[in-house]
Amino acid sequence: MWVELLVGSSAAIISGAAGYFVAKKLEKEKFKIYEEQARAKAKAIEHEAQIILKNAQVKAKEAELAAKKEYEQKLDELKKEYEQRFNELMEKEMSLKQMFKDELKHITLEKQEIKEEKEQINKLREEYENLKAEYQEKHNEVLEALQVQAGLTAEEARELILQKVEEESRAEIANIVRKYEEEAKREAKRKANYIIAQATTRYAGEFAAERLINTVSIPSEDIKGRIIGKEGRNIKTLEMLLGVDIIIDDTPNAIVLSSFNLYRRAIATKVIELLVEDGRIQPARIEEIYEKVKEEFDQQLLEEGEEIVMELGIGQIHPELVKLIGRLKFRASYGQNALGHSLEVAHLAGIMAAEMGGDEVLAKRAGLLHDIGKALTHEYSGSHVDLGADICRRYKEPDVVINAIYAHHGHEEPKTIEAAAVCTADTLSAARPGARREVLEAFLKRVQAIEEIALAKPGVKKAYAINAGREVRVIVNAELVTDNEAVLLAKEIAKDIEESVQYPGEIKVNVIRENRAIEFAR
Repeated sequence: MWVELLVGSSAAIISGAAGYFVAKKLEKEKFKIYEEQARAKAKAIEHEAQIILKNAQVKAKEAELAAKKEYEQKLDELKKEYEQRFNELMEKEMSLKQMFKDELKHITLEKQEIKEEKEQINKLREEYENLKAEYQEKHNEVLEALQVQAGLTAEEARELILQKVEEESRAEIANIVRKYEEEAKREAKRKANYIIAQATTRYAGEFAAERLINTVSIPSEDIKGRIIGKEGRNIKTLEMLLGVDIIIDDTPNAIVLSSFNLYRRAIATKVIELLVEDGRIQPARIEEIYEKVKEEFDQQLLEEGEEIVMELGIGQIHPELVKLIGRLKFRASYGQNALGHSLEVAHLAGIMAAEMGGDEVLAKRAGLLHDIGKALTHEYSGSHVDLGADICRRYKEPDVVINAIYAHHGHEEPKTIEAAAVCTADTLSAARPGARREVLEAFLKRVQAIEEIALAKPGVKKAYAINAGREVRVIVNAELVTDNEAVLLAKEIAKDIEESVQYPGEIKVNVIRENRAIEFAR
């Protein structure tokens, strides 16, 4: 039995060992298969990676070529721009060289004239000395003869001769003085005409007449109804905020804006154009666009003023004055644009001051600022001369500028060449045929006086003269003025207008009291 057990155990051990070696062999073969598969996958991945690398290299090459092409294109553009600017600079340089050459020629001619006059004066001086010596010799001979003949002393004879000579020479001296006075007047007139001619021929300014209305084009007639709004809410808000008269009539695809204030009318035109473009016309949107446009206009005024100062080359000016210079664009005097007039005066004054030996830059500065007060007359009372002088004095402008402001309307005598040049240039600019219109200025002064009467009343926030001056819209502070007081205020304003202003027909006084409650949800 033990033998059988031993044989069975041996057989089992042998079978187990054989199974183990067979399993190990199978496992090794399987491992080789896995290894071959892994190598195949690795090779496939390596091949795929090489393909991706090649694609990336191709794309990188393409990107490099595109960047190189763009770089070359930009380089060509910059080269063209450089060449264009270089050519412009060369043209300016040639123009300046020609101008300097002409000025040098002019100075050379003047030097030659001065040299000839000096030689003539020296010659006359020599002749005078010779005549003086000859006179003294004759005088001594006469004295000796009188002493011998009349028995007079030398002193008595001298007094007698001098008295006789003085009597005979008085008329001759008067003729000589009158002759030289007339020559001086003729020469001064000739020189003045020459300087004015030089100034007017070397400067040619544009002239544009100002109007009292602006026309806004609209794409369809439906827009008119939307601008009016339900129960007229939109048009009332527009007229109250903008301070212009909005005329909506049968004119196809157009709305007319009327106001004597150019600045106010320009803002109103831009606001309505944006509203028409946006399509959302309602009181809240109107106020939002109005505030946005007003900020843009203030910034635009500053930029335009800076550009004008830079073009004239008159140095640094205080930013507040620069802003007022830009605002002159929206101010007219007798139908002549105030900014155009000031630029014209600046150029003419600079040319004339240079011809007379003055400071050209200072004359341009004074010419540009001589009417700066007109940018303030819509907001402040007083003449534009006093307002302009005060604002320039506040911002430390030179005394020449202050004197030019006062002198161009006769408040002071011009104390310098530059101030005199500004006065002359102002007269030239205003006297050009068609430059100004008296009737328009009278109308503008009338509507401005109507607004000032209303603004002088307590509790009034804004006042707008609209409808060609036939209506004044007065907006009061609801916290200061009650409904009953608004009625009395309208009567007071109407009475003051009757007493102070000359006008045809009648003027409607419209007092508006609006109370708003505003709160924010946060």
